[in-house]
Amino acid sequence: MSATVRDFQPEDFDTLWRIDQECFPPGISYSQMELRFYMRRSGSFTLIASDGSALTDGRDSTGIARASVLGHLSGDVARATIRGFIVAEGGRRGVGHIITIDVVAAARRCGVGSLLLRAAEDRLRAAGSFAVALETAVDNVSALRFYKRHGYDVIQTLPRYYSDGMDALVLQKELVAKPLIGAHRESSG
Repeated sequence: MSATVRDFQPEDFDTLWRIDQECFPPGISYSQMELRFYMRRSGSFTLIASDGSALTDGRDSTGIARASVLGHLSGDVARATIRGFIVAEGGRRGVGHIITIDVVAAARRCGVGSLLLRAAEDRLRAAGSFAVALETAVDNVSALRFYKRHGYDVIQTLPRYYSDGMDALVLQKELVAKPLIGAHRESSG
């Protein structure tokens, strides 16, 4: 499955919320109000993966793959099918945060999640993050395998993190070498 990544548009919201409801059980999935809150937070961004049928690749100012919609069908802009999305934010002290990554069931294990994760990591790196963290339920075995395959390590357990009482694991990945405080270069001459 070929997919491209683009920035969120307001008309995508209802579809993204429905995808979130399909991807996560009650107690972990977001209400519309919660999802809207995270997507609107200062420093946050939302990326969409869609099939490539109505899209062309482009690059934004940070070099992140984007897509632009081409053509008109019956007066409406041609839309590609949304396969997944990711919400992330730059963080304090250089650690970005993946708020959620959601991929529709039919697009799982087709590279869509990896494409979204790489695009978000690239954007966070370009914004100055040296690491990225996220939370996932302790029993989400497929997510844990996915994140470990992408270089994430478990760094902490958060007891009763989710509203249903489920614990979460915090995973983190280094994006670039952390700058050393007070480090200096020696001149060679």
